[in-house]
Amino acid sequence: MSRKYKIPKATQESTASRVFLLWIPLILFLVFLLFPFYWTFVTSIKSDAELHSLTVSYWPAQPTFQAYEHLFGQFNFLHPMKNSLIVALITTIVSLTVSTLAAYSFSRFCFAGRKPLMVLFLTNNMFPNVLLLIPLFTIMRQIKLLYTPWALVLSYTTFTIPFSVWLMNGYLNDIPMALEEAAMIDGANRAKAFIKVILPVLLPCLLATGVYIFMQSWNEYTFAVLFTNEKNRTIPVALKMLVGQLGVQWDLITAGGIITVIPVCIMFFFAQKRLVAGLTAGAVKG
Repeated sequence: MSRKYKIPKATQESTASRVFLLWIPLILFLVFLLFPFYWTFVTSIKSDAELHSLTVSYWPAQPTFQAYEHLFGQFNFLHPMKNSLIVALITTIVSLTVSTLAAYSFSRFCFAGRKPLMVLFLTNNMFPNVLLLIPLFTIMRQIKLLYTPWALVLSYTTFTIPFSVWLMNGYLNDIPMALEEAAMIDGANRAKAFIKVILPVLLPCLLATGVYIFMQSWNEYTFAVLFTNEKNRTIPVALKMLVGQLGVQWDLITAGGIITVIPVCIMFFFAQKRLVAGLTAGAVKG
């Protein structure tokens, strides 16, 4: 005879509580988080009749990709995408280079004014960006960089460098100086020890900081709308142009939003492991 084993009541209760306390809230949170992206994509593939219909449909009866064709054809969306990519890449390279060297100096050297400078970097993020619009506009006009990609690069670095210095300084403080000392004992100078020893260890934090800088530059609107013209307009400003006095082109705006999110999603997909390691680095000491 085969014996029937009963699941203990305590195990059943723990399983039920796990479902109600963990899985159901997690599923609801994911639905709440992902539904705007789903609705944006659905709106981008709806026809004009469905877009202006009074009935709400969660999936179009006749999906169409005409919005994407118009976006890249008539609207020439590739041009603002190229401008945004150039600005974001240059800003990331410049900010990472300056922030890495500055964070290494603050972490490894003791000099006069070190702590006040770090506090000054932190207070830079306490004020809204709008306060610097007029001063930066005047500076860019005087040095003849207005309406060029370099105006955006210089503007973005004023905000990304201070935060990046703080982020990498905490990670560098947790790297023991014995690594550099061992390299210098073997004959390397400080610059070579930094390049050969510290940079490979610093890679997760560099990646996390680079993703932060890239996203800030890719999505920024306030400075882009003031420092650009039709020739070097970036993605946020280009999408804003689709909102006119006579109406809003929802199909083109949502299609542009989906296209804008794709590069960031791809970046997170390939860099997620190192990104999590870099963001949590330096948070716990032990």
